[in-house]
Amino acid sequence: MEDIGWQEASLLAAQAAGFGKGFARNIHHLVWELLEDPLSKPALKLSGPKSRIHDEDFSRAIQLHLQTLGKKYFSANDIVQFLDQPEVKKQFSLKRAPNEHTVRKWLKFMEYRYGPGKKGMYIDGHEREDVVEYRQNTFLPGWYLVEPRMMKWLGDGTVVPPLLSKFPLEKRVVWLTHDESTFYAHDQRKLQWVHSSEKAETVQKGEGASIMVSDFVCPDLGWLKSKDGTREARLIFKAGKSREGYFTCDDLCRQVELAIELFEDHFPGTATAAFMFDNAPSHQKRAPNALSARYMPKYSKPWWGKKGICRMRAGKLPNGDPQDLHYSDMDPLYPRYFKGMAKILEERGLTKEAQLPAECPKFKCADLNAACCCRHVLFNQADFLAQKPAIIELVESHGHLALFYPKFHPELNFIEQCWGYSKLHYRMLPQPKNEAEMEKNIRECLDRVDLEKIRRYSNRSARFIDAYQRGLSGSQAVWANRKYHGHRMLPEKIMDEIEKAGIQ
Repeated sequence: MEDIGWQEASLLAAQAAGFGKGFARNIHHLVWELLEDPLSKPALKLSGPKSRIHDEDFSRAIQLHLQTLGKKYFSANDIVQFLDQPEVKKQFSLKRAPNEHTVRKWLKFMEYRYGPGKKGMYIDGHEREDVVEYRQNTFLPGWYLVEPRMMKWLGDGTVVPPLLSKFPLEKRVVWLTHDESTFYAHDQRKLQWVHSSEKAETVQKGEGASIMVSDFVCPDLGWLKSKDGTREARLIFKAGKSREGYFTCDDLCRQVELAIELFEDHFPGTATAAFMFDNAPSHQKRAPNALSARYMPKYSKPWWGKKGICRMRAGKLPNGDPQDLHYSDMDPLYPRYFKGMAKILEERGLTKEAQLPAECPKFKCADLNAACCCRHVLFNQADFLAQKPAIIELVESHGHLALFYPKFHPELNFIEQCWGYSKLHYRMLPQPKNEAEMEKNIRECLDRVDLEKIRRYSNRSARFIDAYQRGLSGSQAVWANRKYHGHRMLPEKIMDEIEKAGIQ
């Protein structure tokens, strides 16, 4: 130690205290001041001059510049170029523009964090004309037809009973929502504290095995199960060509049958279920025997639908009488034959239309309102237009109600938040060793979504529905939902508040 000089000794002292060369220089100068004047009390400077970013005018100018950029993705260099402008340097007395490293420190001080952006409500197609038309003219009227008959649980714990003016003829309605979600084996949290001495670990490529969950949930019961808990509506499905295939509308219909059975076990004739489904194309599939003019032959022939598996159901004549689309088994000329589009139109009194061609080239009719071909004319008949998806017909055949959510509106389906909460806990678990352990983890995480959370989530979706009923846009609905997160409905003054806040 005798051979160590002043600088080396200062550096050792600084490093022992957890500091670096700058602190060592301060120690060096402090010691020399003491040697020159033992009576002096030099102060050790632990901090340098105040950073310019602490100047509110300076930081505000940077933030305003970022807003004027209008870019979702900006870099530190964008700020460097802004501060390098002569007028900006003159305004803030800058000798030169800062480097990118300094700018990144400033961004962190201004509460910016580099990483994946926060995901909110999806807006792709949210305000599309056809989507808004369905939301305002089909979904909302259907919702408010049954919403007064629902039991409500407010944020303060108050229970609001349903309004039943014609009880027992008018039953209570229970909001029963459905959706599907997929969990992945390698979907674990990515951020963690790692010591600098730790070595890189090998990781498995891809998302890993997947397990799809299809389930029903309601604010009255939670996840739909039997009274004794031994049966459940939940379906665990391992999708894939070499696994259990793919989840189809037929699979969903079988699950709906089970859900209806479990629901009626809880409410034997005392309540009506309002089933609500995602507006996915696979959910829109019609029954195999549903009326459809798409593949009908023009003339009589042995034909049993596109796939040749069943006779098409009867149509309806203009006077309301049923119209069998097949000849009877005892017909002398065409026993059990399909009548064909021409004969069907003739029986409806559309003799001129029966003489039209079977269809326009590739069924691309130039004028959607014109009687251009047999297929197009039948396609627009009232009974053909009235055909409903298979799951809607199934639910209504049991005396319950069914409705599709608007497309691009996941905020209206509160089961989405149930998925999110369960996946939050799923990602915290270690990577499963096999599919059995993965399924066990999924079930445990789903069951963490208790009834209190489910009711809170359903209230959030109800607030969004109320917002759209009042004419709010998507961004306005998000703002209002955050402001009144403890309510089920928005206050009457909400439009004035939105206008005052300047939310578009």
